[in-house]
Amino acid sequence: MTKGLCPCGLGARYEDCCGRFHRGEGAAPTAEALMRSRYSAFVRGEAGYLLRTWHPRTRPARLELDPGPRWTGLEILDTSDGSAFHSTGTVTFRASYRGGSLHERSRFERVDGAWVYVDGDFLE
Repeated sequence: MTKGLCPCGLGARYEDCCGRFHRGEGAAPTAEALMRSRYSAFVRGEAGYLLRTWHPRTRPARLELDPGPRWTGLEILDTSDGSAFHSTGTVTFRASYRGGSLHERSRFERVDGAWVYVDGDFLE
């Protein structure tokens, strides 16, 4: 990964891409944008952002990130709803790390107008 580029894979500088969401300078406008920003948060160890963007009914009390995985890329495989015109959405993705990958269909909802992660199903 080129230094300075956002881990989310859109090709923009981190500071101008997911970094602004991590710093609280706005909210992700779509479920996919939130998914990308959450992946970037995992890569960069931003546990506070992950908790802030987790639905209150499914959010853990605290989150300890495993420093082991070396994340190497994010691939968005499918999206359903999740735009400015929806209250729910799903994003299916594959997050790769050295030695494997995580394949999940994540569910998102709006809470007080902001997209939050609800839960997800691991896929084969």
